[in-house]
Amino acid sequence: MVGQRKTEGTELAKRTKAYALRIIRLYGALPKSPEAQVLGKQLLRSGTSVGSQYREGCRSRSIAEFISKLSGALQELDETMYWLELLQDADIVRASRLTSLIDESDQISAMLVASINTAKRRLRQKKGKR
Repeated sequence: MVGQRKTEGTELAKRTKAYALRIIRLYGALPKSPEAQVLGKQLLRSGTSVGSQYREGCRSRSIAEFISKLSGALQELDETMYWLELLQDADIVRASRLTSLIDESDQISAMLVASINTAKRRLRQKKGKR
């Protein structure tokens, strides 16, 4: 994955982009109350950052940089999940409307963790060969 130029074709690239678009649509549908807009802007920033961080990782110059970028994507995803929980718990958005988005968050998170763990194994193997 390191140094890959055509990130658009990977499963994770497609899913993080679709995820960002879903976040954008959710933000656009939020009520115009101050609370909803403050939480929504946080959600919009973190939710759209997941895919951009992943794409940056795919253009990494080293395995360590790849791990760092994907770890950043994972942090943004965790933050996004927090804002989704707050929107739900504050009764701004119905839980039923967020169920599939939260499920996709969990699935993308698992994919990122798996990619990070694979890259860490490769890095350890590379260091062991020296």
